[in-house]
Amino acid sequence: MYEEIVESIEKSYPAAEREVLKKAFLFAQKAHEGQKRASGEEYFTHPVAVAQILVDLGMDYYTVAAAFLHDVIEDTPVSEGDIKEAFGEEILELVSGVTKLDKIEFKSHEEEQAENFKKIFVSMAKDIRVIIIKLADRLHNMRSLNFLSKERQLRMARETLDIYAPIAGRLGISQIKCELEDLCLKYLDPEAYEYLAVNINSQISERKEFVNFVVNEIKKILKESNIEGEVFGRTKHFYSIYKKMKRQGKTLDQIYDLTAVRIIVDTVDQCYELFGKIHQEWKPIPGRIKDYIATPKENMYQSLHTTVVTNIGKIFEIQIRTKEMNRTAEFGIAAHWKYKENKENADSFDKRLSWIREVMEWQGGLNNSTEFLESIKGDLYNNEVLVFTPKGEVISLVKDATPIDYAYKIHTEVGNKCVGAKVNGKMVPLNTTLAVGDVVEIITSKLSKGPSWDWLRIAKSSGAKAKIKAFYKKAMQVDNEKLGKTMLENEAKNRGYNFGDLLNPISFERLSQKLSVSTPEEMYAAVGCSAITVNSVLLKLIDFHKKETPFPEKIADSKVKRSSENVGGVKIKGMSGLLVRFAGCCNPVPGDDIIGFVSRGRGVTVHRRDCPNMKNEDPGRLLEAEWVGDQGSYSVSIRVIGGEDAPILVCVSNACTELGLMIVSVNGRIDAKNHQSIVEFTIKLGKKEDLELLINKVEQNSCITDIFRI
Repeated sequence: MYEEIVESIEKSYPAAEREVLKKAFLFAQKAHEGQKRASGEEYFTHPVAVAQILVDLGMDYYTVAAAFLHDVIEDTPVSEGDIKEAFGEEILELVSGVTKLDKIEFKSHEEEQAENFKKIFVSMAKDIRVIIIKLADRLHNMRSLNFLSKERQLRMARETLDIYAPIAGRLGISQIKCELEDLCLKYLDPEAYEYLAVNINSQISERKEFVNFVVNEIKKILKESNIEGEVFGRTKHFYSIYKKMKRQGKTLDQIYDLTAVRIIVDTVDQCYELFGKIHQEWKPIPGRIKDYIATPKENMYQSLHTTVVTNIGKIFEIQIRTKEMNRTAEFGIAAHWKYKENKENADSFDKRLSWIREVMEWQGGLNNSTEFLESIKGDLYNNEVLVFTPKGEVISLVKDATPIDYAYKIHTEVGNKCVGAKVNGKMVPLNTTLAVGDVVEIITSKLSKGPSWDWLRIAKSSGAKAKIKAFYKKAMQVDNEKLGKTMLENEAKNRGYNFGDLLNPISFERLSQKLSVSTPEEMYAAVGCSAITVNSVLLKLIDFHKKETPFPEKIADSKVKRSSENVGGVKIKGMSGLLVRFAGCCNPVPGDDIIGFVSRGRGVTVHRRDCPNMKNEDPGRLLEAEWVGDQGSYSVSIRVIGGEDAPILVCVSNACTELGLMIVSVNGRIDAKNHQSIVEFTIKLGKKEDLELLINKVEQNSCITDIFRI
């Protein structure tokens, strides 16, 4: 079997390296002996195929040797020590980086997938060759996916399209990216794949004739310009055509640029010279001219693109690039090894690695592997937006990026000290969406206390979000956690609730989505350092509690009372010694007409007689109740609604002052949709009539549209 790739190896590696590769081949072959693939083939055909892909990419012999060995730790009795002894530390590191975490038990496939990807990215940061082996491994597995079950086919194809193909694109390895995407399409949408295969191939002769015409015309331009170069046509891969059809809502007949013509020349000057002469020959389509030479993509791809229309109305795309640019476009980061003597290529390699380094810089701010994976997927999928620094440097950001994303892309401290931004010389809000070509300037201040927690909802890139969280994570020490939890417990108690009853796994899951927190501890710490207000947490929890609990119950004055005729409180007619609670759904107060409801295991809950929750209850569980004794002071809540600019707080405060009432708490918000201000007050009263007087006094103000007890 070694003879099948020996010819490729002999062309690419010197004798000493060939010996190591042969040794790795024989070592892995023996380890996998007797193992079969789902196709029935010898399992070892897989490592050989992976190694062949890497030889074709021009990877160094360490990487190819690791490809032969990449499954031995996971699938055979061979240990890491065995590999280290036979092949040394460097090859062991590569094999270990690719090996899955099969020794750990996971709760779900999703958790296992996330943990594996995090491990791969950590290994990538140490040695980028790990992901190149993994891409080759996934490519061969996708080529033989037809032997697996339908469920595994769909799962692998979706995972590949979500993660592996975008990573190959990020690293500039278009050969692998395009084949992976086409193979994914074959399983995720087989009907579309078959349609494209049949219809594109049916037009191949006609298209070939047209491409030959274009190629010959361009060769004439090259000859007239005394420029040496290659010209050839290529059909775009199926997935790119499929995406365009989906995105633009077009049929295949309406996609005109199925074929691109590529021109390879020696120098950048020749690229631009040809660009101009082609536009003299054929009219370019506005908006379809792209100069990736002056502004390379983040994966360092460079080329000139233009889409033109011929005199007979046919549309096609032309790409113009140098030989070096073409090698980079085809092999991406692998070109560092294939053409490693080239200084320019080494610089390009370092720039590509900057993305990996950036990922690992901010991943420490994420709490778990699943969050890490979701962040990676978000950044991989986002199209890039190229903007400029005031000095003219190009900065690549994710789609819909804001000045906050830009600030953190420049440097973590620039983001943390950001207090404002200018776009194209004008001050703009920090939530402004940046467009291609914008010149962005960040205004910083040494006095800044750090990012606002609200920036998590404004930032679009995973990196910016992680750095904001990391800032608070550092600031949120144990003291803040304790303080925040105490503040929440005390305020819950003041509102008549037990905080432990309000916060549970389900309510926290709802809350975490709205507040951008991952754990209760993170939430406590955020409250403790005033990044999140107490009310923003409690009001959401109370609202959820009321919706999920049929009859939410408050703890009256933080104590459970027992019914008695002699104590100021509630008398349940005909019964004594019962546990009595006051319902949170209707908040009965002295003077209200009340009724008791027998709660199983919780004594009697007192509701207002007109409480909607009591309408359809079993009459047998309802008991007559009445207020008895001196009730003392008590609290009641009201809601006041006015226009967006209405001075609601002033109106209610003045009325309370006149009536000698105390405001216990205030919570307000703006309803932008209805152009209203909504403010809720908790007020301590001496008697029920005080509430009626207060409502009458406040509603006389013309700026108040509604006021009612809640």
